[in-house]
Amino acid sequence: MRSRRASPEVLDEATARERGTARGQATVELALVLPLVLTLALVLVQVGLVARDSVRVTHATRSAARAASVGLDDDSVRRAASESSGLAPSRLTVVIARAGDWVTVRVTYRCPTDVPLVGVVAPAIVLRDQLTMREEG
Repeated sequence: MRSRRASPEVLDEATARERGTARGQATVELALVLPLVLTLALVLVQVGLVARDSVRVTHATRSAARAASVGLDDDSVRRAASESSGLAPSRLTVVIARAGDWVTVRVTYRCPTDVPLVGVVAPAIVLRDQLTMREEG
């Protein structure tokens, strides 16, 4: 019995067809996965921005409580919170409560979700912090 062998031209054509199919499949897979990967990257950027603002709110609270504990007036305390943290004053709320020798400062900040795609889906996030200190002198 005689074996049938394909000619080299037929093998080259079949190999080229398989490579073309694989290349097309990779393109389709990339087109399907790329939007998901980009969306995930944007969400991670937004999470990083919120984490940064959370640290800034904590810093603003400490600065405001320190300013209040040394006897500064309420406007100076609010200014200390805003200037020390770099947070937007229009989104920052500082409430000062004095009771005897203690002063409590509550800071609230509306963190914007400005990252494209994320901002459309997620509303502004509200960050809060509170600190109580004893007044000095």
